[in-house]
Amino acid sequence: MNEDWLDKKLQERREQHAFRRLRLPDGKVDMCSNDYLGIATNGLIEKALKQSDLLGKEAVAGAAVRHGSGGSRLLAGNYPLIEEVEKELALFHAAEAGLLFNSGYDANLGLLSCIAQRGDTILYDHLSHASIRDGIRLSFARAFSFGHNDLQDLEKRLQTGEGTIFVVTESVFSMDGDQAPLREMADLCQRYGAHLIVDEAHATGVVGEGGEGLVQVLGLEKACFARVHTFGKAVGCHGAVILGSQRLRDYLINFCRSFIYTTALPGSSVLAIRTAYRLFPDMRDERAHLQALIGRLQEAELAFEKLDSRTPIQGVVAPGNETIKALADKLQAAGLDIRPILYPTVPKGSERLRIVLHAYNTMEEVDRLVGLLRG
Repeated sequence: MNEDWLDKKLQERREQHAFRRLRLPDGKVDMCSNDYLGIATNGLIEKALKQSDLLGKEAVAGAAVRHGSGGSRLLAGNYPLIEEVEKELALFHAAEAGLLFNSGYDANLGLLSCIAQRGDTILYDHLSHASIRDGIRLSFARAFSFGHNDLQDLEKRLQTGEGTIFVVTESVFSMDGDQAPLREMADLCQRYGAHLIVDEAHATGVVGEGGEGLVQVLGLEKACFARVHTFGKAVGCHGAVILGSQRLRDYLINFCRSFIYTTALPGSSVLAIRTAYRLFPDMRDERAHLQALIGRLQEAELAFEKLDSRTPIQGVVAPGNETIKALADKLQAAGLDIRPILYPTVPKGSERLRIVLHAYNTMEEVDRLVGLLRG
């Protein structure tokens, strides 16, 4: 079988210093994972699963302990626990209804590919995650990006939008760690009759007194057409939920291909989601420690450009794939697991270290990082 065309594309990546390889953990200080609160690292879900008073009798019976669901939700894969947890998630996030998905990627892909129709318009932040872009690409609607967090550019796009208009953004951006101006965006959407969709992946568990996310902190639940909360970051497990009206839930069940044509999450995964949601709202000390670490890094003088972020995602920019890879190698050699983010994942010239702080990191570890980045 001739696979020369694969070699050609791979060689292009090597020449761009952008060739990716998988790595295994090797005992370095974790400053790259999205386990912001340490729920996964510290095995908190597993520990809680042993406490029957936390879980209730239903947790150790029937579908709750199965590692397979047997089919899609519309066939054999639906069961009481999954519907109960959907209601609990909707209640926690002050939504009318919720629908579970196997991952955040599946949720964004399914929602954005099915919700807008031919003749409609999708407007999305230029720095939106790949799952958002891929969902939009599968839609029949016209789509336009607007400048990152640029309200003037968004309004210009809204003025020329056709059909039903959807505005898509992340509340906390996965590469820069900054926050969207959601209140102002919601006002614009109301003024122009647009539907606001917010991906809360990197805010869930971290932003808010109970980790409820930026939308609820700002009291914008009713201003959003849909919200996506994912569980693979601070929540410490896997899956996602789309929150909105009961009408939206019914629509997704009928038209969302990434929901209809996939095997449902098993009871063991859904039980982990429920358990995590009974853990992270009370992890206030962990969120406070995170903020102290963030403040320490943000206040430090570095030899490189530091992005302004008050979230666990901290960016240090050193343009060029070769340059940023060399800087990451220096940190790796010093025992800090920090990975470079290369072009084309980020725009050329904005290659950066994506530094992620966690509740289990120490102030001494942050000080060591600062010392290495001073020169």
